Amino acid sequence: MSEISTASPKVIPITVVSGAPAGEKQVGNDKIALNRAGFDTAVPVLRKPSWIRVRLPQGNAVQQLKARLRENALVTVCEEASCPNIHECFSKGTATFMILGEVCTRRCSFCDVAHGRPVAPDPLEPARLAETIRDMRLKYVVITSVDRDDLRDGGAEHFAACIRATRHASPNIKIEILTPDFRGKGRMERALEVLKDFPPDVFNHNLETVPHLYREVRPGADYQWSLDLLKRFKAQHPDVPTKSGIMLGLGETMDQVLETMRDLRTHDVEMITIGQYLQPTPHHHPVVRYWTPEEFDALREAGEAMGFHHVASGPLVRSSYHADLQAHAAGVTEST
Repeated sequence: MSEISTASPKVIPITVVSGAPAGEKQVGNDKIALNRAGFDTAVPVLRKPSWIRVRLPQGNAVQQLKARLRENALVTVCEEASCPNIHECFSKGTATFMILGEVCTRRCSFCDVAHGRPVAPDPLEPARLAETIRDMRLKYVVITSVDRDDLRDGGAEHFAACIRATRHASPNIKIEILTPDFRGKGRMERALEVLKDFPPDVFNHNLETVPHLYREVRPGADYQWSLDLLKRFKAQHPDVPTKSGIMLGLGETMDQVLETMRDLRTHDVEMITIGQYLQPTPHHHPVVRYWTPEEFDALREAGEAMGFHHVASGPLVRSSYHADLQAHAAGVTEST
């Protein structure tokens, strides 16, 4: 997989909800029901090991930040995806902003973000986002989104508008975007063209899992398509670091994980995050295994040997967790 694929990857149909009112959320069993046949529901519930426990911080910083976000009609992936690190990040005044609404057109079996028919993009969201980031005095920000298969460019123009507005309000800020796959006829090309004039400081797109598990974990996605997106963006912006992340505990093997890491390096990805999958609700994909801290350490060492500029590997590592520190370690920022 050393070259960009010139042939169109095999397209698994993407189904966008029709008939349901725009903005109506499908969550839990309603969201995952159509995927249920894709994974084993008889896997016993595993007890969380000691290294997975999260200590909740004291104080009201979390509630204060939530109130500020609600005042500005903004959404964080920290809340929508039930991230285990939310209290730590919110208590430090940091968050990963999720644009383009709270309703995703995909129904991935690992994700707690609601599925349904999204509303139209809010043209005022970039300005509100930029104002909030400025008021929080952030030096580094991560902007992500739901999948928007209903939009011709997958939401790329909205990403660009958010980058423009944020840089105008905070000229010295570093911006990382965590994008969907822009999958569909002509969608990747349109997205890359839009982002050509407004690139981020770090381009992040998560593979999420090994190719063997894609059908049950990421229905509607394509492994090679995601790899090609990362490589094509890097070819277009050689000075912008590319980044991706994978979860462990869905049924993958060590050999499969290492092969996926090698695929990322072959496609010029420089930063990688590796963390433990945690089941958001009983309706989601079960945790098949909890990987040990020692195994995460071994993967970090393997990634460094492969030539990744930075490897964040640990049970509670998430794609945007301590993203500023990850970027600093990779040489993107001078200080945080």
